[in-house]
Amino acid sequence: MSEKGIRLNKYLCEHGVCSRRAADRAIEAGKVTVDGQVAQVGMRVTSGQAVRFEGKAVEGKGRDILLAFYKPRGIVCTEEKREKNNIVDYLKCPCRVFTVGRLDKDSEGLLLLTNQGEVSNRIMRSRNGHEKEYLVTVDREISEDFLENMASGVPILDTVTRKCQVGRTGKKSFRIVLTQGLNRQIRRMCEYLGYQVVKLKRVRVMNIRLDGLKPGEYREITQEERLQLYRLLKMGGDYGG
Repeated sequence: MSEKGIRLNKYLCEHGVCSRRAADRAIEAGKVTVDGQVAQVGMRVTSGQAVRFEGKAVEGKGRDILLAFYKPRGIVCTEEKREKNNIVDYLKCPCRVFTVGRLDKDSEGLLLLTNQGEVSNRIMRSRNGHEKEYLVTVDREISEDFLENMASGVPILDTVTRKCQVGRTGKKSFRIVLTQGLNRQIRRMCEYLGYQVVKLKRVRVMNIRLDGLKPGEYREITQEERLQLYRLLKMGGDYGG
């Protein structure tokens, strides 16, 4: 850490406390102190300062953790304790981890959790074009026009979605591979084309697959998966690339 230190939200993220966004919310809520004083959003900290989160000292994060979790429907991807169906309470993981991105409440499937801030940041950067694969069921039979429109791009949220891979898996179902993560993207794309999503399940994030997990279960990714992921993220040195 340089003499000028690093931003507090990055410090909390790198120490496996929470994501940067969640860190900023916690700081705004007065849940973080530095040297006994309530922290401010945007402040920087150095290695010699005492940082506490919700009264607990923030110390070395220990070993790097990366989990694959099958999020059931109804669970909310938030660390906010006021949400009774929050993912932290549901998971009951003995280690401190945070979600890499999110799945909305009505969706299910693969969700990655980690205490590695840099891994999370690199996966989430939209410009990197990392693949996420979904199985989707809609409310009526899908047409070839629907599949072609989904693949070529749909105007939502003041933009047009990137071209993507789409393939039929049944009369009312299809597989789609996205390289961006707009808010409720697949649901909005389907709605624009006159369809309603009945079921949405994420089965892959980059090289990590849901295979073998049941709803509510999680596992640590294998060393082989980890090394391949780091190569895809172009992370070397301490990250084994």
